[in-house]
Amino acid sequence: MLKFSPLIAASAMTIAAFTGSAFAASHEGAAAPATNRIDTQRHDAPELSAYGDHKVGVRTLEMTNPDQIDILAIDPAAEKPAEWPRYDRPLTVEVWYPADAAAEGSQELKAYLRDGKTEVTLVGQAMRDAAPLAASEAFPLVIISHGYPGNRFLLSHLAENLASKGYVVASIDHTDSTYRTKAAFGSTLVNRSIDQKFVLGEIARLAGEDGNFLNGLANADNAAIIGYSMGGYGAIISAGGGVTQGAVDYGWGGPHGTLGVHLSGSDSHNALPDPRVKTIVAFGPWGKVLNFWDEETLKGIEKPALFVAGSVDDVSGYEKGVRAIWQGATGVDRALLTFDNANHNAGAPMPAPTEADKVDEELGFNLSEHYNDAVWDTVRMNNISQHFVTAWLDQHLKGDESKAAYLDLVPNSNDGVWAKEDDGTSKPEHTHWHGFQNRTAKGLRYEVLKSGE
Repeated sequence: MLKFSPLIAASAMTIAAFTGSAFAASHEGAAAPATNRIDTQRHDAPELSAYGDHKVGVRTLEMTNPDQIDILAIDPAAEKPAEWPRYDRPLTVEVWYPADAAAEGSQELKAYLRDGKTEVTLVGQAMRDAAPLAASEAFPLVIISHGYPGNRFLLSHLAENLASKGYVVASIDHTDSTYRTKAAFGSTLVNRSIDQKFVLGEIARLAGEDGNFLNGLANADNAAIIGYSMGGYGAIISAGGGVTQGAVDYGWGGPHGTLGVHLSGSDSHNALPDPRVKTIVAFGPWGKVLNFWDEETLKGIEKPALFVAGSVDDVSGYEKGVRAIWQGATGVDRALLTFDNANHNAGAPMPAPTEADKVDEELGFNLSEHYNDAVWDTVRMNNISQHFVTAWLDQHLKGDESKAAYLDLVPNSNDGVWAKEDDGTSKPEHTHWHGFQNRTAKGLRYEVLKSGE
């Protein structure tokens, strides 16, 4: 039940046809090798996936959350300790941010593959240690939380895209949960939402320090959490969805009931949701098929939520998994974007680096399977995710009601009708998804439920 890879069969499609010309003329000066690009925009990308007006910088921060429960030091087979062993928990965080118009720097990122051994170079638009933009107002903060295992670069395509549009994006390497630090699953279960809240607080602290590059740049009082798989699990807990007693009692979970810190209705969990977080986006959130939430605990979710899923997700589940979470979060307005016939990788992971096309004997599968989907092209899904997440966050963090049109859609994209006059104005019968080019809104569903429904 905890075997997360291989997730799916390797994609039969390739993004080679789309590399090398990733951007329009506004980005001509940012040429880079056309390998392992995370910034590709397909010719059929929906409107809001396009990069924004800002140049992008990226920096690495090292953080330490003091005096945390050391899950790995607890022996689940021994008696429950009288006191929990504790340690100072290290976290590496990659921060993407709007950069000065004259900024320069390397556009390469160094990241490890799923095997935790192979280091590769990713190429995007973000410039290493670039000077931040001096803005009149600080930008909203977005926290990104990867899957198990994963790393802070898994959603880098989305992170730098959002930064170009006026967001500061902090992506966490969750200790014990990365490709190189993967350890007992209980640590991931307990620490995910704790890490998310701690990083929120640290960004807020750094943004108040004179001389720090985040000072005047990041507004942690206006924040969102984006999580994929186990990151989505953590985002739901952070949003108020406390876990069930059954989840706390799992023998393979948090040892000796340590997951009780997130038990629905407990004092510790009641104190977890942070008013600075205004909304969440959860890609394929894990947990519902194993009853980590039920009808009552899902009612605790108190942040508007966008859920993204593949209709054949065999890791988190769809009908009894992500869709059931969306249906059960009756206390908030929420939406569900479904990629029909996509599996667990729907919309979240970056394109598989070239070096991932190899079978790892220890893992027993081709590393590309960790990133690819058997049906959908990864870049196509990334562009669609960039489009919808932009519309969602612009509404919820920036109050931009012009984005409402991109989220007011016929539920099944295949039912949309393209009907426009020669001058481009829509006829009354036009119901094609807003922002999608003619004949490109296919294989998708976007469904909305309001609070109380």
